[in-house]
Amino acid sequence: MSEPASISTSIAARYATAVYDIAKDGGTVKALEADIDALQAAMNDSEDFRTLIHSPIYTREEQAGAITAIASKMNLTDTMANTLALMAQKRRLFVVPQLLSTLRDIIAAEKGEVTAEVVSAKALTKAQSEKLAKTLKASTGKDVTLNATVDESLIGGLVVKVGSRMIDTSIRAKLNSLQNAMKEVG
Repeated sequence: MSEPASISTSIAARYATAVYDIAKDGGTVKALEADIDALQAAMNDSEDFRTLIHSPIYTREEQAGAITAIASKMNLTDTMANTLALMAQKRRLFVVPQLLSTLRDIIAAEKGEVTAEVVSAKALTKAQSEKLAKTLKASTGKDVTLNATVDESLIGGLVVKVGSRMIDTSIRAKLNSLQNAMKEVG
């Protein structure tokens, strides 16, 4: 991991641990999960929001004012709204993506769940998702939440990542392997 990414992850981990502990003590973990989903959706859907959290051209006051207004409009919990406001004051909004990811991991660990990153050539059906989750649960011994995305360049098959394990059954990977084997021959 590069040094800046490591620093971002470290900063996010400290905020995430504090936010989770506050939510757990207050019994608002479910509301925190809703906040995480809402913020993730905002990051995915809004270029302006991504610019706000990553751009250095905004002053602390502008970022704090904007993030407070956004938190109010999104009906975020006080804990999350205050955390985002503090992060804006400290010029640390750039770690929001890592914060959300770390919070998801902490909550999943507390529930005894694990998240599997699944990339497929086309969208999985509900039956395929359920069968994959059941198979992964059998191999990991934990409840599995699928985070599925589509990458048509895979041509077919799946790439599944659970923790540090990755299983690549995509046709693209098989073609690349075949291409490398052909290069070795000739």
